[in-house]
Amino acid sequence: MEVITTVAELRARVGTARSEGKVVGLVPTMGAFHEGHLSLMRRSQRECGLTVVTLFVNPTQFGPSEDFTRYPRGLEADRRMAATTGAELLFAPAVSEVYPQGYATTVSVRGVTEGLCGASRPGHFDGVATVVTKLFSMAQPDRAYFGEKDYQQLQVIRRITWDLDLPVEIIPCPIYREPDGLAMSSRNRYLSVEERSDALGLSQGLAAASARFSAGVRESDALTAEVVNRLAGEPLVRIDYVELVNAEALTPVSRVETPALLAVAAYVGKTRLIDNVVLDPGAPAAEAVT
Repeated sequence: MEVITTVAELRARVGTARSEGKVVGLVPTMGAFHEGHLSLMRRSQRECGLTVVTLFVNPTQFGPSEDFTRYPRGLEADRRMAATTGAELLFAPAVSEVYPQGYATTVSVRGVTEGLCGASRPGHFDGVATVVTKLFSMAQPDRAYFGEKDYQQLQVIRRITWDLDLPVEIIPCPIYREPDGLAMSSRNRYLSVEERSDALGLSQGLAAASARFSAGVRESDALTAEVVNRLAGEPLVRIDYVELVNAEALTPVSRVETPALLAVAAYVGKTRLIDNVVLDPGAPAAEAVT
C-alpha cells in the first residue's frame, strides 16, 4: 500500500487511475482503524478500481475540551491494517497540507447540524463539513464511503454534496458491531473493563426500543424511555441525549410515521460514545432491529 502525504501526489495518482478508466472510491477516516473502517475499505475495493483511504485527525472538528491531543494515532499500524483490504493508497497529510498558513474558509451547514451532537458540540460539524469538502476537492472521487454509526455526519455530508453540486456518490454503510453488540469505535480503546461492560447499555437500550417498535409501539416517549431506563442502571454512564428524530431532516418527532432515527450519545467514564438505530414503519419487522 502506497502512503502519500501531499495533494499533488494524490491528484497525480488519481489522474492516472482516471486515465485508465477506473472508478475512484474514497474512504475518509481519522485513523485508529478497526473492523468497521476495514469494512468500508473492502466495499470500496469491491466497487471501485482505485481505493483512496484518507487518514487525517482533523483539528477543526474538536472542541477545546475534547480529546484531540489524546486521540489514538499510529500510522504504521493503520497502514498495515488497511493494506489487508487491498486498498491502494493511504493519504496521510500533515495539518499544514490541509490547512496552509492563512487558510480562512469554513463550510457551514444549517438544519441537520443543529440538534443531536450539534447541540452539545458547537462548531464540530463546521469542521467536518470543511474537511470533507476539501478531501472531495483533493481526491475528486466518484464514490465516498461513510459508516451509519456517525449518522448525523452522514446527513451533513449528503447535504454538502447536494447543495454544492459535488459529483460524488455518497455510499452509506451499516454499523459494524462487536459480537456483543457494541458499535465499533476508535474511542472504545479508551474504556476500562468496567466501562466497556457499562457501554453495552447503549446498544442494548436501542435493541430493546427496536423490539418494542417491532411490536407496534410508535410513540417517541415510550421508545426513548427504553434506552434511558437501560442506561439508568449503568453507574459509569452519563447520558448526553436520547432522541427520536426524522431520519432525513433530523428534526424531533413525537411518533414514528415515516423512517425515524433513534439516537443516543453518552459519556462512559470520560469517553463519549454514540449509537443509533433507524426505525422504519414500512420495513418488515425483522429489518427494524439492528
